[in-house]
Amino acid sequence: MGKLKTSKTLAKRIRITKSGKIKVWRSGWSHYKTGKPSKWKRQMRKPKIIEHKGIEKTVKLSLYR
Repeated sequence: MGKLKTSKTLAKRIRITKSGKIKVWRSGWSHYKTGKPSKWKRQMRKPKIIEHKGIEKTVKLSLYR
């Protein structure tokens, strides 16, 4: 059996932290910001941390293939 390949599309969009959580940058930030509230814009600048165990397992399996 050959080597398992990493899902490059997923690898570009997420990072795994040292504690094993998933860091995801938010989408929809690049345009249409004029009518949005300041709170929304402030929250969109920071990455989101995903701590759901079911998703973590699926993502890690698809990353390290």
